[in-house]
Amino acid sequence: MKAKSSSAGGSQLDQIVAAARRNREQRERDYREQALKLYPWICGRCAREFNRLNLHELTVHHRDHNHDNNPPDGSNWELLCLYCHDNEHQRHEEAHLQAGADGSGNRQSAATHNPFANLKALLDSGKNGGSR
Repeated sequence: MKAKSSSAGGSQLDQIVAAARRNREQRERDYREQALKLYPWICGRCAREFNRLNLHELTVHHRDHNHDNNPPDGSNWELLCLYCHDNEHQRHEEAHLQAGADGSGNRQSAATHNPFANLKALLDSGKNGGSR
């Protein structure tokens, strides 16, 4: 009987996940359509121009990186080509890592563990009659 309840729970979870994905996709379609009506079909970074044939390569970037912040005036959006959009997200991620996870601006210290720190001593002790 427990197997049935877990599969029923899994089925319910699957339905919730599917509904969330549908809602997200609908939201994305809505703000993408709005952004394409508001702004010229030009990448905001590299100035590449788009037409109906390659419009699928033009993305909507959220300036504050919050995909739920979609004001109707489009003030949180900019149109970027796929390459500039990927670059923007990479730069944002690197800046976040540089600032540290706590957001204090203090860089987190780099890893200090060195697995080979004592290797020379171990090798030398092996040459000088150490047991094997």
